[in-house]
Amino acid sequence: MEIKITKETKKELQFEIEGVGHTFCNALKEALYNNKDVEAASYTIDHPLISLPRFIVVTYGKVSPKDALIKAVKSIKSQNLKVEKIIAKVAK
Repeated sequence: MEIKITKETKKELQFEIEGVGHTFCNALKEALYNNKDVEAASYTIDHPLISLPRFIVVTYGKVSPKDALIKAVKSIKSQNLKVEKIIAKVAK
């Protein structure tokens, strides 16, 4: 997975993500919205076969959009680890 930043200001970050689809993008969008410092978070995929997902993250300015993104990714990682542990217990 590779991220290419296309626009960055104090309150806004726009970027493209290579190697992901709607599943990850929806999880990331939800994790961003769970942050009270995020004003808006959205993405678009122009064409599912040939386009990269393009994200926009806007914060109220208390935290940078990059920090909000890092926090969201850590949240997703934590949730995935919890699910892994549950599955490991069930699979035994």
